[in-house]
Amino acid sequence: MTITLNGESRDVPERLTVAELLHHLGIKPEHVAVERNRDLIPRARHALTRIEPGDVLEVVTLVGGGAPDLTEAPLLTIGSHRFRSRLLVGTGKYATLDLMRDCLLASGCEVVTVAVRRERLFDREGRNLLDYLDPERYTILPNTAGCFNAEDALRTARLGRELLSNLGNPGADWVKLEVLADTRTLLPDPVATLQATEILVTEGFHVLCYTSDDPIMARRLKAAGAASVMPAGSPIGSGQGVLNPNNIRIILEDLKADDPDYPVIIDAGVGTASDVAIAMELGCDGVLLNTGIAGARDPLRMAEAMKLAVEAGRLAAGAGRIARKLYATASSPTEGSIVGPR
Repeated sequence: MTITLNGESRDVPERLTVAELLHHLGIKPEHVAVERNRDLIPRARHALTRIEPGDVLEVVTLVGGGAPDLTEAPLLTIGSHRFRSRLLVGTGKYATLDLMRDCLLASGCEVVTVAVRRERLFDREGRNLLDYLDPERYTILPNTAGCFNAEDALRTARLGRELLSNLGNPGADWVKLEVLADTRTLLPDPVATLQATEILVTEGFHVLCYTSDDPIMARRLKAAGAASVMPAGSPIGSGQGVLNPNNIRIILEDLKADDPDYPVIIDAGVGTASDVAIAMELGCDGVLLNTGIAGARDPLRMAEAMKLAVEAGRLAAGAGRIARKLYATASSPTEGSIVGPR
């Protein structure tokens, strides 16, 4: 359902109480005061007050002084979804479901992507993956991984929507579209990807398209109605980082020329935190990764590193790097030196 939260439209799970909403947002109830439709809701009534579609909520806290917060980062907007975190994390390849749960938490992500396939729903002990994903904390992004033609991708997307609709998760209206060309490279099939995008958009999906770093294909996917274009930094699971930053720059220029808020997200090939920082410094709006965390020697530490890299890279992109120069430029003033001029 859609509510207005602190002046912004936001999709949240249905039938939440105020207490459940605060938990969903990761907010400690003792740190805030809440209004619902201009009526103060005392903390004692948080668990008793149910939120309805269209409600207007104000959640306030105490801040130092009276100056505005100039460091508040704009939210990542994809279709109808809005997030603080710009790191999207996959759920595959972890040694255990418990480790996956802990890594997702350490990464600070709000979006987790899952494959809609029978063999991915249960682990060796028969435990369901969904039991380890808090539906109040995460928006689930179903993907069509493992599909090699448009028809299979469409069937998988529709199954994912049905599954998440039954769970009441807000991720029911979107899909990460992957239509692969072959098993050796796992590169996308451009023709089938475009065909599937056009059909899914007509069916009401917000489509996030995995694609190559081809700027022409990126333009066509956006024109077809993709909610986000997600160029690969390098082949899936390769850990090579962003191999062709110039093409990523061109994609960013093209897709944001008349729509500066259009989300471009690096998807695939990230191996470590510096790869994430580079993607964000280029001007990308986010990074989706899986193996970079799950395959690390210490996945928990890498999850936290990826979180910090997204933040550092975005700050650096906004700050603007110094120009590259062929020769050195002294950082200390030469005036007043006891050493004579050279």
